[in-house]
Amino acid sequence: MEFDFTTVLDRRGKDALAVDVIPYPGVTVEDGLRPIPMWVADMSFKTAPSIVSAVEKRLFHPNFGYFLLPDAYYQAIIDWQRTRHGVEGLQKAHIGYENGVLGGVSSVIRALTNEGDPILVHSPTYVGFLHVLHDLNRTVVSSPLTRDENGVWRMDYEDMDRKIKENGIRLVIFCSPHNPCGRVWTQEELERAMDVCRENGCTVISDEIWADLTFDGHRHIPTQSVSEDAKLRTVAFYAPSKTFSLAGLIGSYHIIYNRELKKLVSDVGSATHYNSCNVLSLHALLGAYSPEGARWVDELRAVLFGNLSYVKYFMENHFPGVTMFLPEGTYMLFLNCRAWCDAHNVSMDELLLRGVRAGVIWQRGADFGDPDGIRLNVALPFSLVEEAMERLKTRVFID
Repeated sequence: MEFDFTTVLDRRGKDALAVDVIPYPGVTVEDGLRPIPMWVADMSFKTAPSIVSAVEKRLFHPNFGYFLLPDAYYQAIIDWQRTRHGVEGLQKAHIGYENGVLGGVSSVIRALTNEGDPILVHSPTYVGFLHVLHDLNRTVVSSPLTRDENGVWRMDYEDMDRKIKENGIRLVIFCSPHNPCGRVWTQEELERAMDVCRENGCTVISDEIWADLTFDGHRHIPTQSVSEDAKLRTVAFYAPSKTFSLAGLIGSYHIIYNRELKKLVSDVGSATHYNSCNVLSLHALLGAYSPEGARWVDELRAVLFGNLSYVKYFMENHFPGVTMFLPEGTYMLFLNCRAWCDAHNVSMDELLLRGVRAGVIWQRGADFGDPDGIRLNVALPFSLVEEAMERLKTRVFID
């Protein structure tokens, strides 16, 4: 391989929430065991060399004053969206900087709804959406995703339509690819979902931050591309942060083709006067959205799929009753442990805490609306993934 995905980084004390924080107050990892970060959605690989080089080059100039986003920033996004996702006709005027996807989601919600208004999400739901909706005092209406006879997560379009009508909903939050379920929605699925939104006059927030991390046989289809109507009623959010693990540098962007909708969202986002790009984040994006960055992503995708496949095979063969859908995108596995827990008379909370005490820091599914689930991040060198599975086998999934 051209790039290094095997070195185990010691992230302790290096500004890393994933290893410096145990998200279970009062619970500690057993002595002698290093925490393996498998909860918060960032990666434990070395950053892509093209990003490090771009940032280092900018650091040679010892001044960091005010600046405007250059045309190169917008052109990098336009080129990346065209070459990676087949987007044609994207222009600078359609792109807007956001400090973060959730900040952008907040701007749309504040621009288009009032306190108490209902907003539709799919459940399981990315926990960040739930936090934003709670903080803004909006009402969460959930349309459950269900697993079909093959274990594939599916949308229930009739349920979506009914709940939108019953609750007078005018704003829908969509996640594509889906976190935490790992679905990469097909053209037909997107068309049907957007038909429901069109028929009910709903604006759509489409979080597409995982767009670059799809696996063989699955291609991300931008929600705005499925029809002219979808293009004009959708606010899409992207970022290099998940693809390249740049969350600590801050920076994402929206794509909005509808001029009136773009003004409403941009006016709210700019009202704080703090929704502006960091100069190092700018150069990180330029380094990421480069030919070398594209090659790095292609190797990363193969590594991630190998990790996901290994964990699914290992757990389902060693822990009967634990099931999961093999993701089509993202580096998150969403485990269902209910049958195992029932068979061994172990509560979900106890199972979670066993994992944490064993140093496998994973995330409770209840935070995403599924009390039978656990979310597991496998974006680590394979040696750590193997170590985590061995700990689960000998310390966690035991009678």
